[in-house]
Amino acid sequence: MSLVSTNWLEKNLNNVKILDCSWHMPNVERNAYDEYLGEHIPNAIFFDLDKNSDLNSDLPHMLPDKKTWGKNISTLGIKNEDRIIVYDNSDVISSCRCWYNFIYFGHNPKLISVLDGGLKKWKLDKKQLSNKKNNISKSNYQANEEKKLVKHKNEIQINIEKKDFLVIDARSKERFEGKVPEPRKNVRSGSIKNSYCLPFEEMVNENHTFKNRDEIIYKFNNLVGPNNQKEIVFSCGSGITAAVLALAYSLINNKYKPSIYDGSWAEYGKI
Repeated sequence: MSLVSTNWLEKNLNNVKILDCSWHMPNVERNAYDEYLGEHIPNAIFFDLDKNSDLNSDLPHMLPDKKTWGKNISTLGIKNEDRIIVYDNSDVISSCRCWYNFIYFGHNPKLISVLDGGLKKWKLDKKQLSNKKNNISKSNYQANEEKKLVKHKNEIQINIEKKDFLVIDARSKERFEGKVPEPRKNVRSGSIKNSYCLPFEEMVNENHTFKNRDEIIYKFNNLVGPNNQKEIVFSCGSGITAAVLALAYSLINNKYKPSIYDGSWAEYGKI
């Protein structure tokens, strides 16, 4: 169950761990943590996507090592057996990246879900809000990497000729086609050779909920054909919106585990 509704979460507020994983593109000048302090879903804990990435990498949002992940998640009081619900207040649906990270580090996929529509839908539905910070008791979270769920630059490069898997890019068509500059410095415009473009916005409605199953199937079939048997790997600018496509694909393929090119275009397009 990759998604839960606002009604489901309202009924289960005290039975789950809730993470606010809001993250904004640098150019929008919004502070996700300040927004969290102002209002959030009751019992929610702030999950800092930047701080819970590899801080030694010059690339954004790269996965940390499992020891660091386990230590970070333990400071949030989360246990391996916890049912976790992630939401965001972001136009790039950043909660999906947190969902992917937990699955990569071995959390049972049945125990990690994204709130469909995030804080936007929660507020539209007039659900309760809070500005209280939670008391957290440190846990002892044990991480285990599923390394097959991440692709590296050398694998992407080899695959251009071998074509063992498909790469689908979640950026806008203008960025994919190199018609506009990239938002990050020292990154050229363009895309990975032989990759496909499916802007992540096409997966979500105006209220930030995901499109229905039939619409998602149509989008993927229209892009790669209805009989594709190859592994699908998602990419984007820095690994955030790639996870939006990965979650959308999980809604139409319940055997799928998210596979992402972690460096994404921030690495591949680096000047």
